[in-house]
Amino acid sequence: MRLSALSPRRAALRLLPAVLVLVVGALSLAASAQTPQLSLVSTAWPPFTNPAGQPRFALDLVEAALGRIGLGAKTTIVSAAQYTPSMLSGSFDGSGAAWKDAERERFLVFSQPYLENRLVLVGRRGEDVSAATLQALKGKRVAIVEGYSYGEAIDNAGPVFVRSSSEEDSLTQLLNSRVDYTLMDALVVQHIISSYPKEAGTRLAIGTTPLVTRGLYLAIQRTRPDAESIVTRFNAQLRNMIADRTYHRLLHVEWILADVNGDGINEYVPQNDQPGSSEPKNAYALFATPAPAARDTSKPGFYVGGNTYSDWASVPDSFKVVNPQTPDPRRSTGTIFQFKW
Repeated sequence: MRLSALSPRRAALRLLPAVLVLVVGALSLAASAQTPQLSLVSTAWPPFTNPAGQPRFALDLVEAALGRIGLGAKTTIVSAAQYTPSMLSGSFDGSGAAWKDAERERFLVFSQPYLENRLVLVGRRGEDVSAATLQALKGKRVAIVEGYSYGEAIDNAGPVFVRSSSEEDSLTQLLNSRVDYTLMDALVVQHIISSYPKEAGTRLAIGTTPLVTRGLYLAIQRTRPDAESIVTRFNAQLRNMIADRTYHRLLHVEWILADVNGDGINEYVPQNDQPGSSEPKNAYALFATPAPAARDTSKPGFYVGGNTYSDWASVPDSFKVVNPQTPDPRRSTGTIFQFKW
C-alpha cells in the first residue's frame, strides 16, 4: 500500500520512529558540542604520556577525572624542546602531565599530584642496588631511555648514562651486561614483578630507594578565568578514583598503596572486593612520601568492601576469595611491555 493511501494518523505513526532517531541524534550532537574541551600539550613518555591509542597512563587518569566534572580534553604531543614554550605561551590550556617548578607556577595553576614518577635502580641478580643517590653510582654505566624527561636531577650526577630506545631495550642491555644498571619507574617495575615473577626474582635485583622523584600534576593556564575551579574540582575526584578502582583499571595494577580515607595513613586497596586468600606481596604505592613522624609506627590497613581494616587478619573471610571475573594482569601488561628474558 502506498503512503498516500494511508490515513493521516497511520502515516504519522509510520514516520514516528524515523523522527525519533533524528531527534535523538540531534540531541546527542548538541550535547557533544556543548561539552567544554581543554586543549592540552605533552611530550611522549610511555607509558605515562603518548598519543591516543597508545599506553598513556597519566593522560588516561587526567581525562577520566576531567570527565567526571564535565570536561573533555585533547592532548597534542610535541617534542621535549617544544614542550615548555608551548605550555607557557598560552597556545594551549595547559598540560595533563606536568612537573612543577617556580617558573611554571607563574603561568600555571597546578593540581595536587595525582601520580609520582619514581626512578629506582635495577641491576642483575646479586648486584648491589642500595645506592641512595645518583652520585653514589659514579663511573657506573646506567641505561636510561632516550627522549624521556628525566629533568635536571641526572645532569652531571656521576654515572655514565647510556641512552636506550625503550624500557625493553634498557632491560636487554642490562641482562646482556652492556650496562651495570638501569633506572626504571616504579610503575614499570611493578609491571615486571607482576607479569614475570619468576624471571624478576631470579634474574634481577631491584632497589627500593627512589633516586629521582617528581610529582605529576594537571596544570592549567592562569589566564583562564576558571583555572582555579577546574583544578579544585579535579582534585576532588582523585580519592574517589582510588576507592572505586579507576586507578587500578587505568594503571593495570592489582593492588595500590594509598591514603584512600584521608587519615594520613596509607591503605592497601585491591582491584576488587574479592582479591584472594593471601595478603598482597607487592602493591604499587602512588606516592613515596612517608607518613607523618607521629605515625611512623603505623602499618597500612586494608580498604575492602568500603571499609578500612587494621590488618589482613581483620578482613572478613567473605572477601578472601578469588573473583572469577578478575582479569589476568599479564594480559593487559603484555600490550604495554614485552620483555624478553
